[in-house]
Amino acid sequence: MKAVIQRVMTASVNINDEQKAQIEKGLVVLLGVGKQDTAADAELLARKIAALRIFSDESDKMNLSVKDIDGSLLVISNFTLYADTKKGTRPSFDPAMPPKEAKELYDCFCIALAKEEIPIFTGEFGADMQVSLVNDGPVTVILDTGVWRK
Repeated sequence: MKAVIQRVMTASVNINDEQKAQIEKGLVVLLGVGKQDTAADAELLARKIAALRIFSDESDKMNLSVKDIDGSLLVISNFTLYADTKKGTRPSFDPAMPPKEAKELYDCFCIALAKEEIPIFTGEFGADMQVSLVNDGPVTVILDTGVWRK
């Protein structure tokens, strides 16, 4: 699984011109699911994100997690994180897991995050979404369970 994590002051997701979800201080997680991914990857990634210390403490050091600051998570499915651009100029999405199986792992990831007792909001899997955010820092971190497996 791949996740692009952005520390935000506020974020929202709209679908068909209607707001589906909004958070204040917290993290936006763009989540991609690859063909090699498993439920174990989803659970590991959820634990890592919940504990990731990318919020500043009183000494202005990145020492606090989203849990520590009582923040929220906005999780957005994003198969394009698995774009393969080795050949030509049109990305191939062959490395991405097919939608039905990917949805199951996306749900597994969200359930694992919810177990961390962090407020979690989502877009809609497979929908055309418009995500708005105010990046805080900016702080953006990329996590890839495929790299951890190697």
